[in-house]
Amino acid sequence: MAVSRQIDVYLLPALVEPQQLSGRTVVVIDVLRATTTIIHALAAGATEVVPCLEVDEARLIAAGEMPGSAVLGGERGGLPIPGFDLGNSPRDYTPARVGGKSVVFTTTNGTRAMLRCKEARRVLIGAFVNLSAICRELIDTTSVVLLCAGTDGHVTREDTLFAGAVVTELASGGRQPPEAIGVVILNDQAEIAADAWRSCVRDLTGANPLGQALRASRGGRNLIETGQENDIDLAAQIDKFDLVPELDLANWRIVGQASRLP
Repeated sequence: MAVSRQIDVYLLPALVEPQQLSGRTVVVIDVLRATTTIIHALAAGATEVVPCLEVDEARLIAAGEMPGSAVLGGERGGLPIPGFDLGNSPRDYTPARVGGKSVVFTTTNGTRAMLRCKEARRVLIGAFVNLSAICRELIDTTSVVLLCAGTDGHVTREDTLFAGAVVTELASGGRQPPEAIGVVILNDQAEIAADAWRSCVRDLTGANPLGQALRASRGGRNLIETGQENDIDLAAQIDKFDLVPELDLANWRIVGQASRLP
């Protein structure tokens, strides 16, 4: 029997109180680049990603691991952190560098958004590189929140577009038969995100339309200014991985799992 579902988008963590996420499934989104990079790291064989708020916290956690078993990764202001093994570029996270290791990770926006979710039932990590996998994981979930990290307290187009892509897919019922689709209730920010995604799909053309859209976004412009434009193309690779990272809230570790079969 079809049931109703609530899908809410929050375009910034500050727009939702932690208690509003209690008991709900939350997808944290930081397309450029934290969530994209986390997915790449786990796909490359990292055993886990440990999200940290501060640089010193990350250093302390990594120092407590067995020698050679952990690497430090992350950024501040979009740039690698001095003394860290890796930055926040997905291309850094190769099997040779992170395979079989724990990644202790801190970023300006993405890891902060995760802290907002401590009262949630589940916390998943989403980006365009695992779009379909995330949608399949959520297909039976009746209460979904898509939480955009933004950049320095500002709404970002890239996160909004991903949230809109997920809303559009879930609201349509995906591969479910029409009789299985119940009433879908969206908050205004979910409607805004879905409108942005539909406009993006309709208006952009060329070999890499999503890449074009991400280049024009706040996060994309920041990467271009810092000489990291290639990361935009990596973030625009839709469905590169069939992987759903989940934040283990009890142990505060992100681990990867294969998505549900289509």
